[in-house]
Amino acid sequence: MTTVRLTWAQPEDLVGHELRQAAEDGRDPAAALRAWLAAGGHPAPDRAGASPTPAPPELRALAGRLLDDLAALPLHSPADEPRSWPDITASCRTGPDPGAGRPERTSGPADHRAAHPGDGREPGADGHEERLRTRLEAAWVGRAVGCLLGKPVEKLPLAGIRALARAAGNWPLDDWFTARGVPPDVLAAHPWNRRSAPTSLAENIDGMPEDDDLNYPLLGLLLLQRHGKGFTTADVARLWLDELPAGRTFTAERIAYRNLLLGLEPPATATHHNPFREWIGALIRADVHGWTNPGDPAAAAAQAYRDAALTHTGNGVYAALFVAAATATAATGRSDVHTALRTGLAFVPPRSRLAEAVRFGIRAAGREADFDLVVDRLHARYGHYHWVHAVPNTALIAAALTHADGDFTRSVCRAVSGGWDTDSNGATAGALAGLLTGSPDGIPHRWTAPLKNRLATTVPGFDGIGFDALAHLTAQEATRS
Repeated sequence: MTTVRLTWAQPEDLVGHELRQAAEDGRDPAAALRAWLAAGGHPAPDRAGASPTPAPPELRALAGRLLDDLAALPLHSPADEPRSWPDITASCRTGPDPGAGRPERTSGPADHRAAHPGDGREPGADGHEERLRTRLEAAWVGRAVGCLLGKPVEKLPLAGIRALARAAGNWPLDDWFTARGVPPDVLAAHPWNRRSAPTSLAENIDGMPEDDDLNYPLLGLLLLQRHGKGFTTADVARLWLDELPAGRTFTAERIAYRNLLLGLEPPATATHHNPFREWIGALIRADVHGWTNPGDPAAAAAQAYRDAALTHTGNGVYAALFVAAATATAATGRSDVHTALRTGLAFVPPRSRLAEAVRFGIRAAGREADFDLVVDRLHARYGHYHWVHAVPNTALIAAALTHADGDFTRSVCRAVSGGWDTDSNGATAGALAGLLTGSPDGIPHRWTAPLKNRLATTVPGFDGIGFDALAHLTAQEATRS
């Protein structure tokens, strides 16, 4: 009989991640670590979702007790990283000027379009809704392109990504990954992502395959269609139980799903035995909240908070607020990338680890002409985090967008070439850069043609849908009161 080894859910693996999370957020895990190692416990898997073999019953029981013990430890400095929405907004109001993250210089020609507050409409012009739909189609397409570009190298270390691209004559990264022309020894040393390579290498792409980085925006759209912009976190939970297959969830989302089935309610769904609560999952759900609130970053961030609270806390939530607010600013069609990023940063508690990392990424991108050096600096500073954690990945997204200065190809290629969670980073950078192009026609044909305006998904009602249709549905929610 074959054993089902469920990933991202085994207590003996969760405790290793929680020990790491405790050290990161200022709790002292020393006693729990000693008890775990003395009993024969192992560190969390570095890149996989589960260790190779199940733990014996006594070790699994200990893991559960240690997870409870670690959760009871006090946070070192809750004022620096507030949890509730009122405390987060109060922290941001009293923080430093949002321009603190401004790059000292950019790596390309400056975009001189002026930022302009508003509701996404073009003042004094007809057809503003059509222009919004066009921008949103570019955002959906950009999200798909960036995600697909990153899929074959997801989970690979930075050295492997660089080796594969260089062997194909594609470095600095400027096109889809391919196995064509790559020597067998390089392929053997750095194998592609097993699940993704059959659908995401240049020679294999035939439409946009299913991916959680596209499933969650679809669920966000479905959420708004059913409940409007006043949805609650409980509405998100019910929608997931109704429409999201459990097997399509990972990390914090899988734990929150399990917690719902155990009878827990938000916000406990985000905290109970959930060591992934500061990882990237809430960030990848945030775009739709910015898309549907063009010119209103505060409303976008508030929606993103209610969505994120089901699964995440702290820096995991802040990453979603950052992306939602930046996206809402870019969705007006009257903002450059640097203004969008500064606006996003204004919604992140200024003394948080995420704010520090985003500011560092933007500064590094502004100072270095060679993006490889920017990436090396980011990995040197934040490489101790797990490769799916929100802190390093958000810093990389901000650095990539800053260095690319609004250019679509440079944005997605820099985000993916920086490693860590490559498909999620490419998706988020691609969505924002797509908005800034203003139209899918502004995205080079080599990126859009293989997608064939077709998206595969298990989210009900959306399989095979085109990005133009998604833009129409998203614009309807953006203009609905």
